[in-house]
Amino acid sequence: MKPSLLDFKLTGLQAIVKPSFRSKQIYSWLYHNYAQNFEEMKNIPKALKDELAEKFVVNPLKIVKKESSIDGTIKYLFELQDGKTIETVWLKMKEEIRDESGNLTQEAKYTICVSTQVGCKVGCAFCLTAKGGFTRDLTAGEIVGQVVALKRDNEHKHNRMINIVYMGMGEPLDNLENLAKAIEIFKEDDGLCISGKRQTVSTSGLSNKIDRLGEMDLGVHIAISLHAVDDKLRTELIPMNKAHNISSIIEAVKRFPIDTRKRVMFEYLVIKDKNDDIASAKKLVKLLSGIKAKVNLIYFNPYPGTEYERPTKSDMITFQEYLVNHGLLCTIRDSKGIDISAACGQLKEKTQGDLS
Repeated sequence: MKPSLLDFKLTGLQAIVKPSFRSKQIYSWLYHNYAQNFEEMKNIPKALKDELAEKFVVNPLKIVKKESSIDGTIKYLFELQDGKTIETVWLKMKEEIRDESGNLTQEAKYTICVSTQVGCKVGCAFCLTAKGGFTRDLTAGEIVGQVVALKRDNEHKHNRMINIVYMGMGEPLDNLENLAKAIEIFKEDDGLCISGKRQTVSTSGLSNKIDRLGEMDLGVHIAISLHAVDDKLRTELIPMNKAHNISSIIEAVKRFPIDTRKRVMFEYLVIKDKNDDIASAKKLVKLLSGIKAKVNLIYFNPYPGTEYERPTKSDMITFQEYLVNHGLLCTIRDSKGIDISAACGQLKEKTQGDLS
């Protein structure tokens, strides 16, 4: 596999491409024009392009399949240079708004759900990605390439705001070095200029690496995939909980540097007859006492072969109301892409036979 030009911060590219103004030109082709190959870089000398092409690729992944939902969600399956596949999701969070004259008053808002690994080591019982095991970490360029490819495919201009959530395939903190590099590349002023405030790292709770991420002071938000209020159930759902139990995660979150205007997000996957009762809601309120928290209740998305079931809407609302009435900010996440391969890993699993 050749390294990608997307693996470099601008200073890194300037170290290998001289003169430095050529680096800025290349950076503009990568992040403002979404160039997919060297031929598209019109103002770069052929000799330099040929030299770079011997050592690097432009984008290290290609779209092999995509599914579009009626709600605007698009799920992508990418193939990497070594033939492995990963998923990325384009989520429409808000519709565009126009006034009576047809003038645009609010642009549509989007979030990209990014993968950080091929497969995953965590082995969550409810996650389809876990069924395929862990293959390898993604490089920084493979993480960055997902966002570049989706912005290009959706004709989303480089200077339009986008949110990134590291919540696709893999455990982001298990690939911390490449994750941190990708976060910094996204923040580059000469690139996509996506601030840390628009990037959220979702983790299943590697408490020691939550501390390391905090020490890096990247300015990102953190979301904790909690999913249970006692260690017995959480260990059933997330075997890694044996090493990183709920108490260690809560303590690490309390140490994590957050913007005083922001909250720590706690993701709570609601599974019928597992964690959807009022007793669980009471424990959750107690557990998050003293943390400036927001709870995001998520419907379990069933997939073929799973033993877990989707909760009822009435149980979700009852659970939410209990949390809100006891002082917790709480939302129910609308299920996105429910009419397509919505569960994490589902499109990859479904397509695997077609690609092999």
